[in-house]
Amino acid sequence: MELIKVGERTYYIKNATNIGIYKTDNTNVYIIDSGNDKEAGKKILKIINEQGWTIKGIINTHSNADHIGGNKVIQDRTNCEILCFNIEKSFTEFPILEPSFLYGGYPFKDIRNKFLLAKESAVKNIDGNLPEGLEYFTLKGHFFDMIGIKTSDNVYFLADSLFSEETINKYHLFFIYDVKEYLNTLEFLRTLNGNLYIPSHCEATNSIENLIELNKNKINEIMDKIFNFCKNNITFEDILKLIFDEYKLTINANQFVLIGSTIKSYLSYLYDNDRIEFIFENNKMIWKQKE
Repeated sequence: MELIKVGERTYYIKNATNIGIYKTDNTNVYIIDSGNDKEAGKKILKIINEQGWTIKGIINTHSNADHIGGNKVIQDRTNCEILCFNIEKSFTEFPILEPSFLYGGYPFKDIRNKFLLAKESAVKNIDGNLPEGLEYFTLKGHFFDMIGIKTSDNVYFLADSLFSEETINKYHLFFIYDVKEYLNTLEFLRTLNGNLYIPSHCEATNSIENLIELNKNKINEIMDKIFNFCKNNITFEDILKLIFDEYKLTINANQFVLIGSTIKSYLSYLYDNDRIEFIFENNKMIWKQKE
């Protein structure tokens, strides 16, 4: 983890999940997200303590485990407040909701892990509690009520609204809850006029236009593949297999629920736009292109 100053009051810790820091005065800071587990939380605390700062609060952009995993250890040691928005508050207070939602039932033990199941923490709604100098804005699509944060230094923390070229070229698939809202968010990002943009899983950058196009093109590519798979009557399970085969990826339990949920979201988008339909045949749900 590396601490980088990017404004008079704004810093971030470069990490697998980038951590924002905003100084509200000489000694007190709010951090944006907390990493993927207890160890990440401890490392964040060490960096903050080395600077002589005190964490007054954590702002979680959304409730995925890699963004709230350090909440509990930091809150236990500092008694800081934790701020979330709308549905994300519930998922952060009750993290079992994430693997349960992804699986569609009680999560089996292999997906009750730190990548999908964080520790519980006490949370407040962000409205009315955000410190002066920070603004939040909605970034729906990746998860239910994800937000981004703008600081007084005109630095934008963009959460998981954009994924890096390296991630897309290697994995192709990234989690999306609502395809329509994700595409709307990409268009919204074009309207921002920041000095610096910091997505959670990308390098900080002065321009996000290329990233927006890269993410949009990959979404449309995957959508076209799924639509073409539906030329023949096909089940969701076979679509999932074909997608992994297409990109030469190997499925595991985490990817089964994460990408499986994402493929279902693509199917919902195509169905809602009257491009595909479903039938039930031999007690199977079959997807096909609409005639």
